[in-house]
Amino acid sequence: MHTRFLLVGTAAAAFLAGCQTTKPTTKAVVPAVETLGTTEVPASEFAYVYRKNNSTAPEYGTKASVQEYLDLYTNFKLKVLEAEQRGLDTTQAFKRELDGYRQQLAQPYLTEKSVTDKLVREAYDRMSKEVSASHILIRITPDASPKDTLAAYQKITALRQRVTGGEDFAKVARETSEDPSAAENGGKLGYFTAMQMVYPFESVAYSTPVGQVSQPVRTRFGYHIIKVNDVRPAQGEIKVAHLMIRTTPGMPAADSVTTKKKVDELYSRLTKQGASWEKTVAQFSEDAGSAANGGELPPFGTGRMIPSFEEAAFKLRKPGDISQPIQTPYGWHIIRLIEKQPVPTFEAMEPTLKSKVAKDSRSELNKAAFLKRVRTENSFTENQAAKDYMFSRVDTALVSGRYAYSAPTVPVKAKQLPTDNTTLFSIGGKSYLVKDFLTYAQQNQRPRPGSEPRFVAQQLYDQYVEQSLTEFEKANLENKYEDYRMLVKEYRDGILLFQLMDEKVWSKAIEDTVGLQQFFTENQAKYQWEPRVQATVISAASPELLAKAQQQLKAGRFVVRQGLPAAATFRPGTAELLKANWAPLDFLASRLAADPALALTVTGQTKRGEKPAVAASRAASVVKYLTAKGVPADRIKITTASKPAPEGTALLTVTTTNPTALEESLNAQNPLAVQVQQRNFQKGDNKAVDQFLSNAPGTYTTQQDGRYYAVQVEKQLPAGPKTLAEARGQATSDYQNYLEKQWIGQLREKYPVKINQPEVDKLVTK
Repeated sequence: MHTRFLLVGTAAAAFLAGCQTTKPTTKAVVPAVETLGTTEVPASEFAYVYRKNNSTAPEYGTKASVQEYLDLYTNFKLKVLEAEQRGLDTTQAFKRELDGYRQQLAQPYLTEKSVTDKLVREAYDRMSKEVSASHILIRITPDASPKDTLAAYQKITALRQRVTGGEDFAKVARETSEDPSAAENGGKLGYFTAMQMVYPFESVAYSTPVGQVSQPVRTRFGYHIIKVNDVRPAQGEIKVAHLMIRTTPGMPAADSVTTKKKVDELYSRLTKQGASWEKTVAQFSEDAGSAANGGELPPFGTGRMIPSFEEAAFKLRKPGDISQPIQTPYGWHIIRLIEKQPVPTFEAMEPTLKSKVAKDSRSELNKAAFLKRVRTENSFTENQAAKDYMFSRVDTALVSGRYAYSAPTVPVKAKQLPTDNTTLFSIGGKSYLVKDFLTYAQQNQRPRPGSEPRFVAQQLYDQYVEQSLTEFEKANLENKYEDYRMLVKEYRDGILLFQLMDEKVWSKAIEDTVGLQQFFTENQAKYQWEPRVQATVISAASPELLAKAQQQLKAGRFVVRQGLPAAATFRPGTAELLKANWAPLDFLASRLAADPALALTVTGQTKRGEKPAVAASRAASVVKYLTAKGVPADRIKITTASKPAPEGTALLTVTTTNPTALEESLNAQNPLAVQVQQRNFQKGDNKAVDQFLSNAPGTYTTQQDGRYYAVQVEKQLPAGPKTLAEARGQATSDYQNYLEKQWIGQLREKYPVKINQPEVDKLVTK
């Protein structure tokens, strides 16, 4: 043992002696907050994340808070470390996903904040007004040749001379404007405010006096002249509540009619019978997100809601006013005005305006300022001689979109510089060669008929420079901005974590049915029912309707009246079904097959003078047709009519045990007349039932919020264990937590955790 130590020591000494002539290098030591196995977690990384996520918490900076967050962060880093060890960060799918997020996260850093702030403030100031304007457009593409651009400008200038010389603007617009809608509206655009038109158009419209015609202005659509017709104060925002009854596109006509009746009845209650808005919304609105809050919606302004909804809302004048039912793609709405508000404060609108400015055409100003800064910061330099040489290397093939780059085959003499390998421009010391641009031109060209080769090359060159400047800045963002670097790391780790968590916890808890059952059995005490009742609850609008519903409910079966054939017809004098019956009977067969609660009674009717046996044969013919379609014979009953019919038919009566049919029958005149529920109830499920949870089986009546209730308690269900099927959602969630805890324990064994307490304590401030 000692000999080995001496040998190692001697080798080390010899090595050190051989290195004496080498100048030692020092590397900055990055302190670690902890070590997971052999992997160190930088203290700066943990400090950044802790401060970012806890700075507003009351307990921020306490020892308990720091320690609790370190425990959570350690578990997180252990999972990420395991994902890395398994190589999940090397897959192409991972790299593509992370690159997509990196591109998105980079966007806020590829702008000029000072320019953005000015544009946001300008937009807000303009939003205090709405401008009504008309325009005349002469189309020209953004990359049109100088010749075409001049022609378009001369044309729009001539049109301006006509309208400023006294010709009617609308008449000239109808005759000459290249905006297709001008033929009908004379160029009128109506009222608009900031952020609703392209920026150059908006700026000129806001700076032109009422009644005047602007100078020509160019946008991406072409050249415009603008006549300002009126300026008015902005409408501001409006706050409303709504009651919604949902509809779906393509829903059956009968259901659509029922929905309309229901919303009309609700409107009548609210406006003629003085029903409480809050109670009516809470009971009947099908917008779950707002019903519990009286239907209240966030404030909105022009252009932020479905047009029909917005128009109806802004027509309301006084708080409390209620609109007639209006339809949107989501359903029927009744709208109640809460208040009208002026344009929100700048502070409230700033985040939204920043987002809009980034997507609006005014962002071109920001882009120009950004590119100018990147040029300056990174000493952008351009080689004019190389640029001239580049222009000489393109021809009309670039105009037609068929340019193919190839390196020169003729040897270049020393004095015949530059060449394809000459630097065209440089950014931060990085060279971009002539051949790099020519390759870019080949890949990004498109036909531009009528243009000159040099003009097309210049446009492509400008694009290439902009792209190169932007990509150079992107490549250095993680070195320049800590926030960006940490955000990218968050997304990277999150992607890795998601895949492994799904494998180890989320999907496993769902797919491991044996493990879930065992976990559920071992923790049965957590999954218990409170005392319940099995009951039928009838809610009615009046005592008379309640009594009628109770009486009909006793029968146990209810006639289905909508959407099904009422009779079958036959060839005269026979029991042969007419072809016209086939489609309705096929539909009936599919309904019977899909819903075991349905049953059918076929009642044969005779033609005058026929024997009852003929009626029975007709009914049997219907039964034969339906059973051939798969309907069980025991679901169909045959009877004959006691009175002969003018023509031989078979009546079809469908019944069901589902009380929904009873509701439909009783709600024919009033869609809110009766509601029936049959299920198990525990405390809190239904206010009416809560009064009778401890009662013996029987029928009890009560009144609640203007409705009349009959609660038929059928059985007391004592407290007791739930089955796995009844508790699956909660049990699965608990099992996932259990699996995660187990997994973290395994990871802590695999990667022992060593805490550097002095670094942790640096975050403790109180």
